[in-house]
Amino acid sequence: MTEPERPTPTTVVFDLGNVLIGWDQTGPLADRMSAEEWHSFAEAADFPSLNTAADSGVPITEIVARASEADPSHGEIVAGYYENFVKSLTGPIDGMAEVVAELRDSGVRMFGLSNWSAETIHHAPVVAPAISELEDIVVSGEVGLVKPDPAIFELARDRFSLDPVRTLFVDDLPANVEAAERLGFVGHVFTDAATLRDDLRRLELQIG
Repeated sequence: MTEPERPTPTTVVFDLGNVLIGWDQTGPLADRMSAEEWHSFAEAADFPSLNTAADSGVPITEIVARASEADPSHGEIVAGYYENFVKSLTGPIDGMAEVVAELRDSGVRMFGLSNWSAETIHHAPVVAPAISELEDIVVSGEVGLVKPDPAIFELARDRFSLDPVRTLFVDDLPANVEAAERLGFVGHVFTDAATLRDDLRRLELQIG
């Protein structure tokens, strides 16, 4: 028995980091730490957990305090990271500004759904102006929810009045795409603009 064909999406929801804008956590302190030194620190300080906490809405001052509890030097490094956060943003992802422009010109609605601190999100559209083309963005740090929690997808669905079966969700992390798909969204695990273009054409979205 063949599955019924899905309707052509009318809306695309983009993750931001490493989809529309590059992010490299070694950047903020590259003038004082090598990439290897940063990764050793990140493991010792459990930076991924600290970063997720910031993305969930915990104030950066609290993130620094948490890092300092384990080791005062960790707190200093984390404070330096956030003070120089803009240096973690490496610029627009190749080819994605063009994809966004072509989707806009074809009348496709576009939104954002990103795990990002509420205190640093303002840097994103400055570094990658295509982000300003999105109608609206759900920022995890502003709503207190992080992907892949289904609640943040439900919030985006309701806020943007999305029909999941006609909405393509694009994210570089498979776990996030899988969470969206479980709620009925069309999913795409992002690797590069060319592969996304192929998928958009397969879904019969009008793109150059």
